[in-house]
Amino acid sequence: MAEEEEKKTLIEILEENNPIDIVRYINFVRAPECGAIATFSGTTRDTFDGKAVVELRYEAYVPMAIRCIKSICTSARKMWNLNLIAVAHCLGPVSVGETSIFIATSSVHRDDALDACKYLIDELKASVPIWKKEVYANGEVWKENLEFIERRSELWKEGRVMGCCQRKVKEEADDHKKKACCGTKVRVDDERENKTNSDITEIEKQ
Repeated sequence: MAEEEEKKTLIEILEENNPIDIVRYINFVRAPECGAIATFSGTTRDTFDGKAVVELRYEAYVPMAIRCIKSICTSARKMWNLNLIAVAHCLGPVSVGETSIFIATSSVHRDDALDACKYLIDELKASVPIWKKEVYANGEVWKENLEFIERRSELWKEGRVMGCCQRKVKEEADDHKKKACCGTKVRVDDERENKTNSDITEIEKQ
């Protein structure tokens, strides 16, 4: 990322118990020459597939996550006329109703800001090494984002090389995941949903 781009881009991976200050990121992208600010706020919802969600928990390989987000921001600037970009993502537990990710973009005209904002969240979900665990009232499970699954399938079908840091993500994050708790996945056994947590979850090695 060029030095000028660096000054106009704010990327933060926030450690546990550091909530996202939405106003701070909106103020960062605000500029007198810009007539548009677009934002996306990803919040924890209270249900998934009929299960009551207690919270989400996020882990990340932070150095690679930041590099990947920088690369995505650079790509966005090549496609749209953007002024300032802010991206923030929480780690640790995120309760229902709280924000886990916030993106803000500013531009002279609204189309650039809106289109770039959507691109940023879609690409982040598809390729950045941030892992999510859904914690239910009756169990928990590590989840892959739908965008990541779709991107992986597309690349496999087309025989294409992984893009946007994905090859390095795989090489570097695989080693990280072997050492972290996200190296295993916990699956809810639907057939025994009425039993206690210890009875209904099983560990699956990736």
